[in-house]
Amino acid sequence: MIAFVQGPIAALAPDSAVVEVAGVGLAVQCAPSTLAGLRQGEPARLATSLVVREDSLTLYGFADDDERQVFELLQTASGVGPRLAQAMLATHSPDALRTAVAVGDEKALTAVSGIGKKGAQKLLLELKDRLGPPVGSPARGVPPAQTPAAGWREQLQDALLGLGYAGREAEEAVATVAPRAEAAIAEGGVPPVPQLLRAALQSLNRAR
Repeated sequence: MIAFVQGPIAALAPDSAVVEVAGVGLAVQCAPSTLAGLRQGEPARLATSLVVREDSLTLYGFADDDERQVFELLQTASGVGPRLAQAMLATHSPDALRTAVAVGDEKALTAVSGIGKKGAQKLLLELKDRLGPPVGSPARGVPPAQTPAAGWREQLQDALLGLGYAGREAEEAVATVAPRAEAAIAEGGVPPVPQLLRAALQSLNRAR
C-alpha cells in the first residue's frame, strides 16, 4: 500500500493532481477541497489510498490520514465504491459524516450526488458501528451539515486559483454558478461542489 506521496505538484486538473516523486509523476485523484490547498510547483504531502482493479491502479489522495481512513471505511458498506466514497468526502468532512451516521441524518447523506433516500437509510444502518464517534471539537458551534453550505464559495474559488486561473476569473466563474448553489441551500441541501467546479470551468472555457 502507498500510504502517502510527497513532492512538488507538477500539474493540477479539476479532479486530480500530479505529484512528482523521485522523477516520476504520480496521478492522484482528489476532491475539490483537497485540490484547493495545492499549488502547482509547490511541495505537498498527500495521504493516499491505492484502489486495485483488474484493469487499473488508481491512487486517491487526501489532505490527511483521517480523510483516508474514512474513505476506506466508507467502502466497507455495500454499494459504496471509491468514487462514491470520494463524493461523500467532497460534500462532508470526516467528522460531519461521523455525526450524520451517529444521529441518523438522512438529509446529510442524500446531499451527496448519487445517494437517494433508500441508499441513505441503508448506509446509516451499515456504517453506524464502523465510522466511530466524531473526533473533532464540538466547540466549533457549526453543525457539520452546514459547513459545506457555508464554505462552498471559498472552496470553489480556491480550487480555481489552484488550477491557475486569475482571481478575477475565479470570482466571475463562482458568480456564474452561484444561483445553482443558492438553490441547493434554499432547498435545505448542500451545494454540490464537484459539479459546481465543472460548471465553473465550462464557463471559463466558453469565455475564452
